[in-house]
Amino acid sequence: MDLVSVIIPYYNKKKFINKTINSAVNQSYKHIEIVIVYDDENIDDLKFINEIKKKDKRIVIIQNQKKEGAGNSRNIGISNSNGKYIAFLDADDTWEKNKLEKQIKFMDTNNLDISHTSYYIVDEKNTILGKRFAKNFFLLKELLKSCDIGLSTVVIKKEIINDEIKFPVLKTKEDFVLWLKLLENGKKIYAFNEYLTFWTKSKHSLSSSTYQKILDGFRVYHKYMNFNFFKSLYFLFCLSINFILKK
Repeated sequence: MDLVSVIIPYYNKKKFINKTINSAVNQSYKHIEIVIVYDDENIDDLKFINEIKKKDKRIVIIQNQKKEGAGNSRNIGISNSNGKYIAFLDADDTWEKNKLEKQIKFMDTNNLDISHTSYYIVDEKNTILGKRFAKNFFLLKELLKSCDIGLSTVVIKKEIINDEIKFPVLKTKEDFVLWLKLLENGKKIYAFNEYLTFWTKSKHSLSSSTYQKILDGFRVYHKYMNFNFFKSLYFLFCLSINFILKK
């Protein structure tokens, strides 16, 4: 059984983190390590998380020396992980109990480098607001106009993450850049079409900031995909329209 490293960046999510960690600890797939990257300059919550850590020896806590942001915190977690596979889980999301077991079996059976699952969108009370059905992405052009991959659904082989293919320093959309870079480098992202993840739509999260999304959306295309100004605006417009249509 291959080791799976679960990477959880933490910043100001105390009301969710216990449930999130429990959803990882209680996975039916037991050969895991849970790497929590503490990225909050306020260390009050660190005591709380350390108490949770005592419940399971598979939990590892890394404390950033300065605020790194979610993307680079994940990079730090990956660098300090030992698994063949990396599974991403944000500090306010949760998994079905058999999520990793089913997904790893799917990847092993088909010899896949990357996969993602379908997921539910829930509010802070865990009421289901909507759902997203996972699709295969084999070509860059298939994903350029809409980020249709839920970060907390993704499992990826650690060996394909490197200095060129990793999370960029962005406040939002950092996962979108990584998926695009993977496709640009010839990797295929396969869908496992079961609803195994619950993505929390939080009122005060960075991902809910429209202005920040627009700003970072432009950076995705202009800075990271090296598109010219007008091409970047075009794809930003497409991204925005698709986001509105999905709401």
